[in-house]
Amino acid sequence: MMIGISKLLLGLETESDELRYGDDSGSVKQIRAPSCEDGSERPVVVWNMTKRCNLKCVHCYSSSTAERDPDELSTEEGKRLIDDLADFEVPVILFSGGEPYLREDLFELASHARERGIRPVISTNGTLLTEEKARKSQECGLMYVGVSLDGLRDVNDRFRGQDGAFDRALQGIRNSIDAGNKTGLRFTITRYNQDDLAGIMDLLHEESVERMCMYHLDYVGRGEEIRQHDLTGEEKRSALDTLFEKTQEINEDGQRFEVLTVGHYADGAYLYMKLKEEDPEYAERVYGMLRQNGGDGTGQRIACVDWHGEVYANQFMRDHSFGNVRERSFSDIWTDTSDSIMKGLKNKGDHVKGRCASCRFLDICRGGSRVRARAIYDDIWAEDPACYLTDEEIGLKLEIEA
Repeated sequence: MMIGISKLLLGLETESDELRYGDDSGSVKQIRAPSCEDGSERPVVVWNMTKRCNLKCVHCYSSSTAERDPDELSTEEGKRLIDDLADFEVPVILFSGGEPYLREDLFELASHARERGIRPVISTNGTLLTEEKARKSQECGLMYVGVSLDGLRDVNDRFRGQDGAFDRALQGIRNSIDAGNKTGLRFTITRYNQDDLAGIMDLLHEESVERMCMYHLDYVGRGEEIRQHDLTGEEKRSALDTLFEKTQEINEDGQRFEVLTVGHYADGAYLYMKLKEEDPEYAERVYGMLRQNGGDGTGQRIACVDWHGEVYANQFMRDHSFGNVRERSFSDIWTDTSDSIMKGLKNKGDHVKGRCASCRFLDICRGGSRVRARAIYDDIWAEDPACYLTDEEIGLKLEIEA
Protein backbone atom coordinates (compact mmCIF):
# COMPACT_ATOMS: atom_id res chain seq x y z
CA MET A 1 0.00 0.00 0.00
CA MET A 2 3.05 2.29 0.24
CA ILE A 3 5.39 3.85 -2.30
CA GLY A 4 8.88 4.55 -1.01
CA ILE A 5 9.55 7.99 -2.46
CA SER A 6 12.95 8.35 -0.80
CA LYS A 7 13.89 4.81 -1.88
CA LEU A 8 12.94 5.39 -5.51
CA LEU A 9 14.10 9.00 -5.75
CA LEU A 10 17.37 8.74 -3.84
CA GLY A 11 18.07 5.03 -3.35
CA LEU A 12 17.64 5.36 0.42
CA GLU A 13 17.85 1.91 1.99
CA THR A 14 15.04 0.98 4.38
CA GLU A 15 14.19 -2.01 6.53
CA SER A 16 11.09 -2.71 4.41
CA ASP A 17 12.94 -3.10 1.11
CA GLU A 18 12.52 -6.87 1.07
CA LEU A 19 8.79 -6.65 1.75
CA ARG A 20 8.19 -3.98 -0.91
CA TYR A 21 10.78 -4.76 -3.57
CA GLY A 22 12.14 -8.24 -2.84
CA ASP A 23 15.49 -6.54 -2.21
CA ASP A 24 17.55 -7.89 0.69
CA SER A 25 20.91 -6.67 -0.60
CA GLY A 26 21.19 -3.48 1.46
CA SER A 27 23.10 -2.86 4.65
CA VAL A 28 19.97 -1.85 6.61
CA LYS A 29 18.46 -4.62 8.72
CA GLN A 30 15.50 -6.00 6.80
CA ILE A 31 11.98 -7.04 7.67
CA ARG A 32 12.05 -10.51 6.19
CA ALA A 33 9.32 -11.46 3.76
CA PRO A 34 8.03 -14.88 4.88
CA SER A 35 8.70 -17.88 2.68
CA CYS A 36 5.40 -19.71 2.52
CA GLU A 37 5.19 -23.28 1.30
CA ASP A 38 2.04 -22.60 -0.73
CA GLY A 39 3.68 -19.65 -2.49
CA SER A 40 1.01 -17.18 -1.39
CA GLU A 41 1.57 -13.69 -0.02
CA ARG A 42 1.15 -12.92 3.66
CA PRO A 43 -0.41 -9.57 4.46
CA VAL A 44 0.53 -6.82 6.84
CA VAL A 45 -2.45 -6.79 9.22
CA VAL A 46 -3.98 -3.59 10.57
CA TRP A 47 -5.86 -4.32 13.78
CA ASN A 48 -8.30 -1.55 14.64
CA MET A 49 -8.31 -2.70 18.22
CA THR A 50 -10.75 -0.08 19.54
CA LYS A 51 -13.33 2.34 18.18
CA ARG A 52 -12.72 4.69 21.09
CA CYS A 53 -10.80 7.91 20.45
CA ASN A 54 -10.16 11.15 22.31
CA LEU A 55 -10.32 13.21 19.09
CA LYS A 56 -12.88 13.55 16.29
CA CYS A 57 -10.96 13.97 13.05
CA VAL A 58 -12.84 15.10 9.95
CA HIS A 59 -11.32 12.34 7.81
CA CYS A 60 -11.54 9.39 10.24
CA TYR A 61 -12.05 6.24 8.18
CA SER A 62 -13.31 4.25 11.18
CA SER A 63 -15.76 6.97 12.36
CA SER A 64 -14.35 6.60 15.86
CA THR A 65 -16.23 7.88 18.90
CA ALA A 66 -15.52 8.92 22.48
CA GLU A 67 -17.19 5.76 23.83
CA ARG A 68 -15.65 2.32 23.97
CA ASP A 69 -17.52 -0.39 22.08
CA PRO A 70 -18.43 -2.99 24.75
CA ASP A 71 -18.09 -5.80 22.21
CA GLU A 72 -14.49 -5.16 21.16
CA LEU A 73 -12.14 -8.13 21.15
CA SER A 74 -10.90 -8.97 24.64
CA THR A 75 -7.28 -9.38 25.63
CA GLU A 76 -7.48 -13.15 25.32
CA GLU A 77 -9.25 -12.92 21.97
CA GLY A 78 -6.55 -10.52 20.82
CA LYS A 79 -3.84 -12.97 21.84
CA ARG A 80 -5.58 -15.77 19.96
CA LEU A 81 -5.72 -13.54 16.90
CA ILE A 82 -2.01 -12.76 17.22
CA ASP A 83 -1.22 -16.48 17.63
CA ASP A 84 -3.14 -17.25 14.44
CA LEU A 85 -1.36 -14.45 12.57
CA ALA A 86 1.99 -15.78 13.77
CA ASP A 87 1.16 -19.32 12.66
CA PHE A 88 0.14 -17.83 9.28
CA GLU A 89 3.55 -16.12 9.04
CA VAL A 90 2.20 -12.57 8.97
CA PRO A 91 5.24 -10.22 9.06
CA VAL A 92 3.73 -7.09 10.66
CA ILE A 93 0.76 -6.16 12.85
CA LEU A 94 -0.24 -2.50 13.02
CA PHE A 95 -2.17 -1.58 16.17
CA SER A 96 -4.62 1.16 15.27
CA GLY A 97 -8.01 2.47 16.30
CA GLY A 98 -9.65 4.68 17.29
CA GLU A 99 -6.76 5.51 19.55
CA PRO A 100 -4.87 2.36 20.54
CA TYR A 101 -3.21 3.97 23.57
CA LEU A 102 -6.66 4.02 25.17
CA ARG A 103 -6.53 0.22 25.48
CA GLU A 104 -4.91 -0.72 28.78
CA ASP A 105 -3.75 -4.05 27.35
CA LEU A 106 -1.91 -2.52 24.39
CA PHE A 107 1.57 -3.15 25.78
CA GLU A 108 0.69 -6.72 26.77
CA LEU A 109 -0.63 -7.44 23.27
CA ALA A 110 2.33 -5.79 21.54
CA SER A 111 4.73 -7.79 23.70
CA HIS A 112 2.87 -10.99 22.79
CA ALA A 113 3.16 -10.18 19.08
CA ARG A 114 6.89 -9.59 19.42
CA GLU A 115 7.32 -12.85 21.31
CA ARG A 116 5.49 -14.69 18.51
CA GLY A 117 7.80 -13.25 15.87
CA ILE A 118 5.51 -10.59 14.41
CA ARG A 119 6.81 -7.05 14.06
CA PRO A 120 4.43 -4.85 16.13
CA VAL A 121 3.93 -1.20 15.12
CA ILE A 122 1.38 1.42 16.10
CA SER A 123 -0.62 4.27 14.58
CA THR A 124 -1.63 6.94 17.08
CA ASN A 125 -2.79 10.55 17.20
CA GLY A 126 0.09 11.14 19.61
CA THR A 127 -1.81 13.30 22.10
CA LEU A 128 -1.69 10.61 24.79
CA LEU A 129 1.93 9.65 24.18
CA THR A 130 3.37 10.66 27.53
CA GLU A 131 6.93 9.98 28.62
CA GLU A 132 5.67 6.89 30.46
CA LYS A 133 3.76 5.52 27.46
CA ALA A 134 6.72 6.22 25.21
CA ARG A 135 8.99 4.29 27.56
CA LYS A 136 6.54 1.38 27.78
CA SER A 137 6.28 1.36 23.99
CA GLN A 138 10.01 0.79 23.84
CA GLU A 139 9.99 -1.83 26.59
CA CYS A 140 7.15 -3.91 25.14
CA GLY A 141 8.82 -4.15 21.75
CA LEU A 142 6.82 -1.78 19.55
CA MET A 143 9.16 -1.26 16.63
CA TYR A 144 7.63 1.84 15.07
CA VAL A 145 5.40 4.63 16.35
CA GLY A 146 3.48 6.50 13.64
CA VAL A 147 1.96 9.77 14.89
CA SER A 148 -0.70 11.60 12.90
CA LEU A 149 -0.46 15.33 12.27
CA ASP A 150 -2.53 16.89 9.53
CA GLY A 151 -1.14 20.38 9.35
CA LEU A 152 0.57 23.00 11.44
CA ARG A 153 -1.01 24.16 14.69
CA ASP A 154 -4.25 25.89 13.66
CA VAL A 155 -4.99 23.70 10.66
CA ASN A 156 -4.27 20.47 12.54
CA ASP A 157 -6.47 21.43 15.49
CA ARG A 158 -9.42 22.23 13.20
CA PHE A 159 -8.79 19.02 11.26
CA ARG A 160 -8.68 16.96 14.45
CA GLY A 161 -11.53 18.67 16.25
CA GLN A 162 -9.69 19.75 19.40
CA ASP A 163 -7.66 22.79 20.42
CA GLY A 164 -4.20 21.89 21.61
CA ALA A 165 -4.06 18.62 19.66
CA PHE A 166 -1.05 19.81 17.65
CA ASP A 167 1.04 20.74 20.67
CA ARG A 168 0.24 17.50 22.49
CA ALA A 169 0.98 15.39 19.42
CA LEU A 170 4.27 17.20 18.83
CA GLN A 171 5.23 16.57 22.46
CA GLY A 172 4.25 12.94 21.94
CA ILE A 173 6.63 12.73 18.99
CA ARG A 174 9.42 14.22 21.12
CA ASN A 175 8.67 11.81 23.98
CA SER A 176 8.74 8.86 21.58
CA ILE A 177 12.06 9.86 20.04
CA ASP A 178 13.59 10.52 23.46
CA ALA A 179 12.54 7.03 24.57
CA GLY A 180 14.41 5.51 21.65
CA ASN A 181 11.43 4.55 19.51
CA LYS A 182 11.63 4.75 15.74
CA THR A 183 9.07 7.47 15.17
CA GLY A 184 7.40 8.91 12.09
CA LEU A 185 4.55 11.10 10.96
CA ARG A 186 1.31 10.32 9.10
CA PHE A 187 -0.20 13.17 7.09
CA THR A 188 -3.46 12.91 5.09
CA ILE A 189 -3.48 15.58 2.42
CA THR A 190 -6.65 17.47 1.47
CA ARG A 191 -7.56 21.01 0.50
CA TYR A 192 -7.75 21.77 4.21
CA ASN A 193 -4.02 21.34 4.69
CA GLN A 194 -2.20 21.21 1.34
CA ASP A 195 -0.55 24.57 2.00
CA ASP A 196 1.04 23.17 5.19
CA LEU A 197 2.88 20.29 3.50
CA ALA A 198 6.22 22.06 3.11
CA GLY A 199 5.97 23.51 6.62
CA ILE A 200 5.25 20.09 8.10
CA MET A 201 8.31 18.64 6.37
CA ASP A 202 10.45 21.51 7.64
CA LEU A 203 9.14 20.82 11.14
CA LEU A 204 10.07 17.14 10.87
CA HIS A 205 13.55 18.17 9.78
CA GLU A 206 13.87 20.45 12.81
CA GLU A 207 12.64 17.71 15.15
CA SER A 208 14.87 15.00 13.57
CA VAL A 209 11.86 12.82 12.73
CA GLU A 210 13.12 10.09 10.42
CA ARG A 211 10.00 9.02 8.54
CA MET A 212 6.88 10.52 6.94
CA CYS A 213 3.91 8.91 5.21
CA MET A 214 1.65 11.13 3.11
CA TYR A 215 -1.79 9.58 2.72
CA HIS A 216 -4.24 10.34 -0.05
CA LEU A 217 -7.87 10.63 1.04
CA ASP A 218 -10.02 7.51 0.80
CA TYR A 219 -13.76 8.10 0.72
CA VAL A 220 -14.88 6.08 3.73
CA GLY A 221 -16.14 6.84 7.24
CA ARG A 222 -16.01 10.56 7.90
CA GLY A 223 -13.59 10.79 4.99
CA GLU A 224 -16.53 10.12 2.67
CA GLU A 225 -18.22 13.23 4.05
CA ILE A 226 -15.32 15.47 2.96
CA ARG A 227 -14.51 13.86 -0.39
CA GLN A 228 -15.30 17.19 -2.11
CA HIS A 229 -12.20 18.47 -0.35
CA ASP A 230 -9.92 15.92 -2.00
CA LEU A 231 -7.25 17.54 -4.16
CA THR A 232 -7.73 18.05 -7.87
CA GLY A 233 -5.34 16.33 -10.24
CA GLU A 234 -3.22 19.44 -10.62
CA GLU A 235 -3.15 19.95 -6.86
CA LYS A 236 -1.99 16.35 -6.38
CA ARG A 237 0.84 16.89 -8.85
CA SER A 238 1.86 20.09 -7.10
CA ALA A 239 1.83 18.36 -3.70
CA LEU A 240 3.99 15.54 -5.03
CA ASP A 241 6.44 17.98 -6.56
CA THR A 242 6.76 19.62 -3.15
CA LEU A 243 7.18 16.21 -1.51
CA PHE A 244 9.93 15.20 -3.96
CA GLU A 245 11.78 18.49 -3.58
CA LYS A 246 11.66 18.52 0.23
CA THR A 247 12.64 14.84 0.43
CA GLN A 248 15.75 15.53 -1.59
CA GLU A 249 16.52 18.75 0.27
CA ILE A 250 16.30 17.20 3.74
CA ASN A 251 18.35 14.12 2.85
CA GLU A 252 21.00 16.25 1.15
CA ASP A 253 21.17 18.32 4.33
CA GLY A 254 22.47 15.24 6.14
CA GLN A 255 19.34 13.89 7.81
CA ARG A 256 18.25 10.38 6.90
CA PHE A 257 14.59 10.99 6.07
CA GLU A 258 12.36 8.24 4.73
CA VAL A 259 9.29 9.47 2.81
CA LEU A 260 6.40 7.38 1.52
CA THR A 261 3.00 7.96 -0.04
CA VAL A 262 -0.02 5.82 0.68
CA GLY A 263 -3.32 5.23 -1.10
CA HIS A 264 -2.49 6.26 -4.66
CA TYR A 265 -0.23 4.16 -6.87
CA ALA A 266 -0.44 6.75 -9.64
CA ASP A 267 2.24 8.43 -7.52
CA GLY A 268 4.69 5.76 -8.66
CA ALA A 269 3.86 6.36 -12.31
CA TYR A 270 4.15 10.12 -11.84
CA LEU A 271 7.57 9.78 -10.23
CA TYR A 272 8.70 7.41 -12.97
CA MET A 273 7.69 9.85 -15.71
CA LYS A 274 9.56 12.70 -14.01
CA LEU A 275 12.69 10.58 -13.56
CA LYS A 276 12.54 9.42 -17.18
CA GLU A 277 12.94 13.02 -18.32
CA GLU A 278 16.10 13.41 -16.23
CA ASP A 279 17.74 9.95 -16.30
CA PRO A 280 16.01 7.34 -18.50
CA GLU A 281 18.30 4.50 -17.41
CA TYR A 282 17.70 5.09 -13.71
CA ALA A 283 13.98 5.55 -14.38
CA GLU A 284 13.80 2.01 -15.79
CA ARG A 285 15.42 0.67 -12.61
CA VAL A 286 12.77 2.51 -10.61
CA TYR A 287 10.04 1.03 -12.81
CA GLY A 288 11.40 -2.43 -12.08
CA MET A 289 11.12 -1.77 -8.33
CA LEU A 290 7.57 -0.47 -8.78
CA ARG A 291 6.70 -3.60 -10.74
CA GLN A 292 8.16 -5.76 -7.98
CA ASN A 293 6.11 -3.80 -5.44
CA GLY A 294 3.10 -4.60 -7.58
CA GLY A 295 0.77 -1.70 -6.83
CA ASP A 296 -2.25 -1.71 -4.58
CA GLY A 297 -2.10 -4.69 -2.24
CA THR A 298 -5.74 -4.68 -1.11
CA GLY A 299 -6.82 -8.24 -0.41
CA GLN A 300 -3.28 -9.53 -0.91
CA ARG A 301 -0.52 -7.75 1.01
CA ILE A 302 -2.66 -5.67 3.37
CA ALA A 303 -5.56 -6.78 5.59
CA CYS A 304 -7.64 -5.37 8.40
CA VAL A 305 -9.35 -6.77 11.49
CA ASP A 306 -11.69 -4.44 13.35
CA TRP A 307 -12.55 -4.23 17.05
CA HIS A 308 -15.37 -6.77 16.58
CA GLY A 309 -13.10 -9.23 14.76
CA GLU A 310 -14.46 -8.57 11.27
CA VAL A 311 -11.90 -9.12 8.49
CA TYR A 312 -11.62 -6.62 5.64
CA ALA A 313 -9.49 -6.34 2.51
CA ASN A 314 -7.77 -3.28 3.95
CA GLN A 315 -8.44 -0.76 6.71
CA PHE A 316 -10.48 1.50 4.40
CA MET A 317 -12.69 -1.10 2.67
CA ARG A 318 -15.07 -1.51 5.57
CA ASP A 319 -18.36 -2.19 3.81
CA HIS A 320 -17.62 -5.85 3.06
CA SER A 321 -16.51 -8.33 5.73
CA PHE A 322 -15.08 -11.69 4.70
CA GLY A 323 -15.73 -13.25 8.10
CA ASN A 324 -15.11 -12.87 11.81
CA VAL A 325 -12.10 -14.19 13.74
CA ARG A 326 -14.41 -15.17 16.61
CA GLU A 327 -15.95 -17.75 14.31
CA ARG A 328 -13.09 -18.73 11.97
CA SER A 329 -9.36 -18.23 12.02
CA PHE A 330 -7.94 -15.27 10.12
CA SER A 331 -5.88 -17.65 8.01
CA ASP A 332 -8.99 -19.57 6.93
CA ILE A 333 -10.86 -16.38 6.11
CA TRP A 334 -7.98 -14.86 4.15
CA THR A 335 -7.37 -17.89 1.98
CA ASP A 336 -11.05 -18.60 1.25
CA THR A 337 -11.77 -17.44 -2.29
CA SER A 338 -15.38 -18.63 -2.36
CA ASP A 339 -16.25 -14.96 -1.83
CA SER A 340 -16.21 -13.41 -5.32
CA ILE A 341 -14.71 -10.13 -4.09
CA MET A 342 -11.87 -11.85 -2.27
CA LYS A 343 -11.22 -13.99 -5.34
CA GLY A 344 -11.22 -10.92 -7.56
CA LEU A 345 -8.89 -8.97 -5.31
CA LYS A 346 -6.27 -11.69 -5.66
CA ASN A 347 -5.98 -10.71 -9.33
CA LYS A 348 -7.40 -7.21 -9.70
CA GLY A 349 -5.85 -6.68 -13.13
CA ASP A 350 -8.40 -9.05 -14.66
CA HIS A 351 -11.37 -7.23 -13.12
CA VAL A 352 -10.80 -3.47 -13.09
CA LYS A 353 -12.70 -1.47 -15.69
CA GLY A 354 -12.60 1.84 -17.52
CA ARG A 355 -9.36 3.76 -17.79
CA CYS A 356 -7.68 1.43 -15.29
CA ALA A 357 -8.21 -1.62 -17.49
CA SER A 358 -6.38 0.00 -20.43
CA CYS A 359 -3.71 1.85 -18.46
CA ARG A 360 -0.10 1.14 -19.37
CA PHE A 361 0.77 1.43 -15.67
CA LEU A 362 -1.65 -1.29 -14.55
CA ASP A 363 1.24 -3.58 -13.59
CA ILE A 364 2.59 -1.03 -11.08
CA CYS A 365 -0.75 0.28 -9.85
CA ARG A 366 -3.33 -2.55 -10.02
CA GLY A 367 -6.18 -0.13 -10.47
CA GLY A 368 -5.66 2.25 -7.58
CA SER A 369 -8.30 2.55 -4.86
CA ARG A 370 -11.23 0.14 -4.91
CA VAL A 371 -12.65 2.16 -1.99
CA ARG A 372 -12.92 5.34 -4.06
CA ALA A 373 -14.30 3.39 -7.01
CA ARG A 374 -17.14 1.95 -4.96
CA ALA A 375 -17.85 5.27 -3.22
CA ILE A 376 -18.28 7.14 -6.51
CA TYR A 377 -19.55 4.49 -8.94
CA ASP A 378 -21.02 1.87 -6.56
CA ASP A 379 -18.82 -0.63 -8.39
CA ILE A 380 -15.77 -2.10 -6.72
CA TRP A 381 -14.12 -2.78 -10.11
CA ALA A 382 -14.70 0.67 -11.64
CA GLU A 383 -11.77 2.95 -12.45
CA ASP A 384 -10.26 4.97 -9.62
CA PRO A 385 -12.09 8.32 -9.86
CA ALA A 386 -9.18 10.17 -8.24
CA CYS A 387 -6.55 9.15 -10.79
CA TYR A 388 -4.79 12.33 -11.90
CA LEU A 389 -2.85 10.92 -14.87
CA THR A 390 -4.02 12.06 -18.30
CA ASP A 391 -5.30 9.76 -21.05
CA GLU A 392 -2.13 10.47 -23.00
CA GLU A 393 0.10 9.62 -20.03
CA ILE A 394 -1.59 6.26 -19.44
CA GLY A 395 -1.52 5.39 -23.15
CA LEU A 396 -5.15 5.73 -24.18
CA LYS A 397 -4.56 8.31 -26.93
CA LEU A 398 -1.64 6.27 -28.25
CA GLU A 399 -3.92 3.24 -28.61
CA ILE A 400 -6.56 5.27 -30.44
CA GLU A 401 -4.00 6.72 -32.87
CA ALA A 402 -2.55 3.27 -33.54
